[in-house]
Amino acid sequence: MWDRAAETRPRAEREALQLERLRAQLERARRVPFYRDILSHRELGPQSLRSLDDVRRLPFTTKDDMRRQHPLGLLAVPRKELARIHGSSGTTGTPTFVGYTAGDLQTWSELCARFLVAGGLRPEHTVQVAFGYGLFTGGFGLHYGIEKVGAAVIPVAAGNTRRQLEIMRDLDPEVLICTPSYALTIADTARELGLEPRALPIRIGHFGGEPWTEDMRREIEEQLDIQAFNNYGLSEIIGPGVSGECQARTGMHIQEDHFLVECLDPETLEPVPEGEPGELVITALTREAMPMLRYRTRDIARLYRDPCPCGRTTMRMSRVTGRTDDMLIIRGVNVFPSQIEEALLRVEGTTPHYLIEVSRPGTLDEVHVKVEIHPEIFSDRMDRMQALCDRISREIQTVAGIRAHVDLVEPRRLERFVGKAKRVLDTRGLAD
Repeated sequence: MWDRAAETRPRAEREALQLERLRAQLERARRVPFYRDILSHRELGPQSLRSLDDVRRLPFTTKDDMRRQHPLGLLAVPRKELARIHGSSGTTGTPTFVGYTAGDLQTWSELCARFLVAGGLRPEHTVQVAFGYGLFTGGFGLHYGIEKVGAAVIPVAAGNTRRQLEIMRDLDPEVLICTPSYALTIADTARELGLEPRALPIRIGHFGGEPWTEDMRREIEEQLDIQAFNNYGLSEIIGPGVSGECQARTGMHIQEDHFLVECLDPETLEPVPEGEPGELVITALTREAMPMLRYRTRDIARLYRDPCPCGRTTMRMSRVTGRTDDMLIIRGVNVFPSQIEEALLRVEGTTPHYLIEVSRPGTLDEVHVKVEIHPEIFSDRMDRMQALCDRISREIQTVAGIRAHVDLVEPRRLERFVGKAKRVLDTRGLAD
């Protein structure tokens, strides 16, 4: 463990610390005009919070709220106290910016160190970071977490996969950090170059930045001969470091001394029973520059409080199974892209490279799923290919509850991504 005292703190003691920090954060939030107006209207102050359940009296914060406060209207400190600014790319709307004080950066690196050590990182390791460096929070947060542990960093950044492989062969890193889909791109490119992916030096992978399934984990581990660990974070809260897996891999341990996490029904905004899926709502308890109250992440996951074999006492979260804003409604059925991925990987011969195309040529929705298959499966016999399409279609109907047309494509025909993979092309114009 990186910080045994924090990671094994008794629950009652941790909840007392959370309440103390929640009150302090509420006082900090009152310096932000956006929060001050709402809190004053509701007559809410630090002493109004008598238990953690009182967090439900606080206002939600959304991505739209951040956009309305563009660029840095949620700052609780003078601009001169900022040490860094990160943000989103703004490809789907106004970009959102997040500020960090020097103290925030120290907290961030500590939290990344925790989950990296929980997932096997040691000071003697060398780590290849294939996340982007820039406004995106992934590369920098992990970079400083690795240095905090004492391991060596190769800051290759995202893209140029052939160069990534050259560096792997030259410098022998034991650990790879990137998105899960890019890990498979590295394996594919290695084979194109005549290299055996399992012979690469990496033995541990820390993957995040996009939802991925347990089947994809198995695929990555099989292709690269590594242990793959999941982690979770988002720039609005701090970046990577909100939670991460330990060696037991029974869920991602939430850093509860820094984050108060709720799991709510996205429709009613009421808490769901433990172990049931809901939207994660996160309050950052220690952020100095930008206190974030009850941020609606739109991410769907489950929370667990049962003991973990590793000895950590923190609450755990499941992998993210989808987002409320990427959920597709197909003929009245709610479908997440991750369900399609799960169905595909249940069929032998398919790969995790796919594209979901949704259209409405008439009055009804139609779904076409393009999926790459392994070269040895491809055949010029139409009956075999049709049988494979039928098996995949049946599996999609079993898992997702919809009928889909399946198109098999040859390896490397679909676009590869160095960041978050784009899995859906929806031409219905429902948002127009």
